[in-house]
Amino acid sequence: MSSQTTAPALAPEHRIMRRAEVEAKTGFKRAHIYSLMKEGKFPKALRLGVRAVGWDSVEIEQWIADRRNDRA
Repeated sequence: MSSQTTAPALAPEHRIMRRAEVEAKTGFKRAHIYSLMKEGKFPKALRLGVRAVGWDSVEIEQWIADRRNDRA
């Protein structure tokens, strides 16, 4: 008898995306990203240092997926 096993769903890899990568991924510039963050419509940045921030890649990918689903 052969038993079929399904592979467990792999958890998405969390990594830090810097602003340039977020801009490229979303098509938005810095000012618009920060404006959306202030309105609570975009994932919050993570403080990495005194002058450095980044975003969780999974949160950004989910935000993009949500926008895609909204237009359907």
